[in-house]
Amino acid sequence: MQSATLNILKLGKNVFLTGSAGTGKTHILKEYISYLRDSGIFPSILAPTGIAASLLNGKTIHSFFALGIRDFFSDDDIYNIATNPRLKKRFKELKVLIIDEVSMISPTIFSVMDKVLQIAKKNDKSFGGIQIILSGDFFQLPPISRTKDEKRFAWQSPSWKEADLKTCYLTKKYRQNQENSISKVLDNIREGIISQEAKDILDSRVGKSLDIDFSPTKLYTHNIDVDSENQKELDKLDGKMHTYEYFKKGSETNVERMFKNSLVQKTLCLKKDTVVMFIKNDTGGNFVNGTTGKVVGFEKNTDNPIVDISGKGSLIVDAEEFTYENEEGDVLASIIQYPLKLAWAITIHKSQGMTLNAAQIDLSKTFEIGQGYVALSRVRDINGLSLNGYNENSLLVDELILKIDDRIKAASDKSLVMINSYNQIKLHDSQEKYLKKIKPKEMSTSKEKKSSTHLITKELASKHTKLKDLAKERGLTVDTIINHIKKSSTEDKEFDFSHLCPKGIDIEYVKKIKEDILKEGNQDNFAANGSIKMLVIMNKLGITNYPKMKEILLFC
Repeated sequence: MQSATLNILKLGKNVFLTGSAGTGKTHILKEYISYLRDSGIFPSILAPTGIAASLLNGKTIHSFFALGIRDFFSDDDIYNIATNPRLKKRFKELKVLIIDEVSMISPTIFSVMDKVLQIAKKNDKSFGGIQIILSGDFFQLPPISRTKDEKRFAWQSPSWKEADLKTCYLTKKYRQNQENSISKVLDNIREGIISQEAKDILDSRVGKSLDIDFSPTKLYTHNIDVDSENQKELDKLDGKMHTYEYFKKGSETNVERMFKNSLVQKTLCLKKDTVVMFIKNDTGGNFVNGTTGKVVGFEKNTDNPIVDISGKGSLIVDAEEFTYENEEGDVLASIIQYPLKLAWAITIHKSQGMTLNAAQIDLSKTFEIGQGYVALSRVRDINGLSLNGYNENSLLVDELILKIDDRIKAASDKSLVMINSYNQIKLHDSQEKYLKKIKPKEMSTSKEKKSSTHLITKELASKHTKLKDLAKERGLTVDTIINHIKKSSTEDKEFDFSHLCPKGIDIEYVKKIKEDILKEGNQDNFAANGSIKMLVIMNKLGITNYPKMKEILLFC
């Protein structure tokens, strides 16, 4: 079903992508986003919460549509949003809209998005005629309702039916093995019938000691319990406190938005034996967002924390660059900080989307349907689960969702029949036709090399002697232009961009900087431009202009 879903998406169909936790919904979205971007098409990626948006490097719905804090939207409100000069370009260029965690979106907000885009696009088709992809699982956390009788879900909006969505229901679990007893419990919850076997399984995990060599992450329903637990555990540890402050680049507004909508820490305090969680995926595959471990020491020269990851040994952790990008991939702000946070405890809401090796979960204060399902589905295996307790709400899902689940599966079967009716030639031709339809005019060319935005920058590079002038013509930031040139020079060793080097630069001085960085023992630190080590060396040499430093380093 994963490959079938991707083929349906490439046809330009509006899609509702669903399935239980751990079935690969986010993986498919990332595949499609990459496919579009490789063709010069930049989808807008939204989610109802900042944490959910950060998992796909997207924005919140309220931010993208400038909805403010209103619960009610009049026709005038909707018209004013649609015609807002600040949002005009955003809406005009929008071709594909991806919305994750759709279960948490109210029918009101869903309808507002639809109506705004119809007005902005001057097109009375659903969502102004653009492709929309809705991803989520209605068995998970729902939107907040003021009353029990209020319509709660996006699919209850008239706009949902008008979107003519092709449903793709994923069933194969990648997070948990199908034979795993935790899967049996989760399947029971989705069926709305908790068997005695499922209760026995959960009862057997209450107060259970886990056979692991690290402290499990503790999940709570309330923030106050999380903060109290983490501080209590940190205070228990002896030894020196190592404190890491963040470095920033970009406007205060964007930087603060990053802190609000992600797990990155302004000040990270660690001691030996601190239980930590990685909050970013490692390109080298050493860890992913949600991997837990324990600080076993600190590197002598750099003070970098050394984290032991169960089953993988110890790893020296470098600072990472967290970025806030617009739809075109331009970096608007960045934060340099270690990709770690205290992980004795986190809230269930913040755990959504994560995969945990082990967890100690307190469901005794569960107050919202779906919380129990989300929490239990974080762990891979029943042997990684310990329960403090659970209440009746823990195993509840919305009765309405139980009633429509079979209809959703039936709709998915129809989507599968539809895509299987295409032969390979028809499928390829139809997908190419849609790609051509939504490709920006400047990208519509028979020359394949113009399908990537960095190659447009490469072609225009000879016309300019300053990076900022090239950036101005492209309508991009200097940082983005630097990244384009790096990529072009990697692909084409003969590419000469030396004429763009800032005038008056002492090359020997730059070489000294490079040598000092390399003396730190890691070639990657020179290429990364975002590491704490480079900032320390810049400070030693009396260089304080970080943006200019990035520009200079491009040419050495």
